[in-house]
Amino acid sequence: MKPYVSSSSNGAASQTNSSTRNPPPKSIRLAGGVVRFPAIMGVLNVTPDSFSDGGKFLEPGKAVAHAIEMQEAGADIIDVGGESTKPVGAAKVAPEVEMERVAPVLKLLGRELRVPFSIDTRRASVARIALDAGASIVNDITALETDPEMAPLAARAKCAVVLMHMRGEPHNHARFARYRNVVGEVKDYLLARAGFAERAGIARARIILDPGIGFAKNAHHNLALLASLPDLAALGYPIMIGASRKRFVRNLAGAGERELVVGSAAVDALAVASGASIVRVHDPAAARAAVRIAEELARAASR
Repeated sequence: MKPYVSSSSNGAASQTNSSTRNPPPKSIRLAGGVVRFPAIMGVLNVTPDSFSDGGKFLEPGKAVAHAIEMQEAGADIIDVGGESTKPVGAAKVAPEVEMERVAPVLKLLGRELRVPFSIDTRRASVARIALDAGASIVNDITALETDPEMAPLAARAKCAVVLMHMRGEPHNHARFARYRNVVGEVKDYLLARAGFAERAGIARARIILDPGIGFAKNAHHNLALLASLPDLAALGYPIMIGASRKRFVRNLAGAGERELVVGSAAVDALAVASGASIVRVHDPAAARAAVRIAEELARAASR
């Protein structure tokens, strides 16, 4: 797993790496079809304790119905997770429990969805079930560090991978939000994990990077990373941002339902305008409207 203390990096390696700016790709080719960027990833938590919708979609029928609702609302990808990663109070989940939660849903999604779907897991055993059911992406919050079988599995399956920055474990990452230079350290880490993935046989074209908004990050760290998105996008990989309904959004926009939806959509629009390729959201309709406006503004600015 990732170190629990701040790296000694001063960001020099990051500055060197970003001196050659590479535009991110405009799309990604998945087994479930081509996804063009910017894209919306809809969150489907099959858990009893996730921070936003825990317990709502434990029953497979309800989970699939919600996935279809998100698809119709504009989600380009559906991301299924069976382990809560909320910063406080998340319970440790045995692999068997995680599999029991997601397996029935994944089987149904493979038949019901028109858009690709992904599995949010750090365990190869769970990822294998999802890939067998038709998943096109493994979204690993530990960037292939937890399970040594994950990278070889992804390479064999030729699926895409999301590599996220986090410190600590899903149940305790909040206590490790300590950095000397959060942007430089996150950038260095993501580049290192992308290099690891490529050496493991995962094609560069199938690697997505996620700076891990809210994972071992406080509000200041989150805002610094969002402000650095042009530099992160210049690394040449698609960048995914998952800020939806997180604590810093609540603190800035308000904790009411309307404020959470609007505040999250505002972050999505700003992220896309700054170079993000994918936004991971709970409210695809609001995100789609915000992203469409940001995309058109970016096009107008480039003319």
